[in-house]
Amino acid sequence: MSSIGTDNPWPSRFDRSLMRTMGMPLRCLVRGEGAYVWDDEGREYLDFLAGIAVNSLGHAHPVFVEAVSRQAGTLAHVSNYFSTPPQLELAERLTRITGAGDGGRAYFCNSGAEANEAAFKLARLNTSPTRTKILALTNSFHGRTMGALALTGKPAMREPFEPMPGGVHHIDSTIEALEAAIDDTVAALFVEPIKGEAGVLDLPAGFLTRARELTEEHGVLLVLDEIQTGVGRTGAWFAYQNAGIVPDAVTVAKGMAGGFPIGSLVTFGWASDLFQRGMHGSTFGGNPLATATANAVLGEIERAGLIENARLRGEQLRTVLREIDTSLIAEVRGQGLLVGVGLTEPVATRIADAALEHGLIINAPNDSSLRIAPPLIIGDDEVREFGNRVRAAFAAVS
Repeated sequence: MSSIGTDNPWPSRFDRSLMRTMGMPLRCLVRGEGAYVWDDEGREYLDFLAGIAVNSLGHAHPVFVEAVSRQAGTLAHVSNYFSTPPQLELAERLTRITGAGDGGRAYFCNSGAEANEAAFKLARLNTSPTRTKILALTNSFHGRTMGALALTGKPAMREPFEPMPGGVHHIDSTIEALEAAIDDTVAALFVEPIKGEAGVLDLPAGFLTRARELTEEHGVLLVLDEIQTGVGRTGAWFAYQNAGIVPDAVTVAKGMAGGFPIGSLVTFGWASDLFQRGMHGSTFGGNPLATATANAVLGEIERAGLIENARLRGEQLRTVLREIDTSLIAEVRGQGLLVGVGLTEPVATRIADAALEHGLIINAPNDSSLRIAPPLIIGDDEVREFGNRVRAAFAAVS
């Protein structure tokens, strides 16, 4: 095992020097190109997790590299006392691709959790003495900061840090639960269009449409968390566009800058008037280095037709998975290049480990689900190689 330039192996260095908030990393990766990465021992892996749906253009894409290099050599950070051309361009781009239009506004931060924190505060601005509830879904995930964690519908994640910020109620992901819960006492409804951390679980047919109808009827903010589903991953810029609706706010991060940290809350219509001067902010949010990189990544997704590619390659991946000769696969879920595999037995971690041994990076968000989220750039060769390696992983566990 490589010592990465020291006399100590990297696992011991990691265990000694990093906070124990996560388990021991599976490998130490040292470089990447396209949909492939290499570890410190020179072994190649086909990366079909893409940094958990972050690396939209894969690794070391020339557009990404050029944008970071050029902007770093010009102007990297100025604080929120000043604006810059990349910031203005990205705000205008986001209001266009989200469908927020002329009435839309963008707030910039540094991560998905921060975007959801901003959305939580937005929801609080829609409260009143009689409108006090914020609704979110059971088994959802919105981040690990306190507001985002309060929204997260996973009790085991919340319990070590209780009491949570108040007012949040979790409901089941059914249309019946929506109709029973939404009334004039509700300030906001938070929804992941696909529950990524739960194993890429699709919402019931018609859920988003009914959510939009009920929230409009009762003056409730409809906030869509598209941290994982957004930026072309589901075969549209945003998953709600597949459902033909428009929210009041959407949170965006992960794939927006292809690996450079950035997040955003985009508001629509009347929701854009809730925040007033001084109510929220971020020192790093919207800095020119992050926004220039995001502009380059989003521009390349548009120029190269990668949204349509996500739709096409996603169907190919689902076909590959459905044709595997195994009794372990119960269902294949998701949209575009966010793919979930529901298993008949709790062996997801074993399959993900076997895949890694066969040079394929996927992950097991829980015991009975696999998550697959490759870069948007994949083509026939990567799909074919994925099929070879994933079949080998299933064969190793069957």
